Amino acid sequence: MNYFIKLKKIFILIFCVIGFNNSQVFSQDDVTDKNEGKNTKKKNVKEYTDKQLKDYVMKELEKKLKKIGRSKILGFSKELFKKEEDLKLIELNLKREKEKIELMKKNFEKSIKDFRKKQSKIISCLDKQDLEKNKRLNHMVEVISNMRPQAAAQLLSVQENDIALKILGALDSVKVSKIFNLMTKEISSRLQKQYINMKR
Repeated sequence: MNYFIKLKKIFILIFCVIGFNNSQVFSQDDVTDKNEGKNTKKKNVKEYTDKQLKDYVMKELEKKLKKIGRSKILGFSKELFKKEEDLKLIELNLKREKEKIELMKKNFEKSIKDFRKKQSKIISCLDKQDLEKNKRLNHMVEVISNMRPQAAAQLLSVQENDIALKILGALDSVKVSKIFNLMTKEISSRLQKQYINMKR
């Protein structure tokens, strides 16, 4: 029943627009001017109030509806109903899609936060490791700088190249020269090449 009311309102709106666009006026009677010997028709124009216009539109609407027939109105109302249902379904799907996007956005933001926390922890651990490594290296430099060249040469010969070079790079050049001379030829030659490249 609500759809028939909606339909009626639609037709009313259509007739109102037509009524206003055409600016219809209605003549009351024709007057003959006998004094001039010519038949002239004078129209007394009457302007209608809103209520009168609505009444007129309603009468015209009822006439049109009678001409159209009940079955056509029923078909039209069903079509309107179907379109309204389709629109509701589209709105519901859009709402669901929006909710999905919002959920994905929240999950993505949470993942970024978690990643940044993990990254921060890893960087902090690496910084601690570097700090500890530098402390150990500085300690070894201090120990080796106080050792005799022979003992220092023996100790550095068994260290990894990177560590040995970092220690040698922190020592006095005179002491480094003595240490190289006391190492085996193979180790001394290898470390000297890398030491020279490091110092460039």
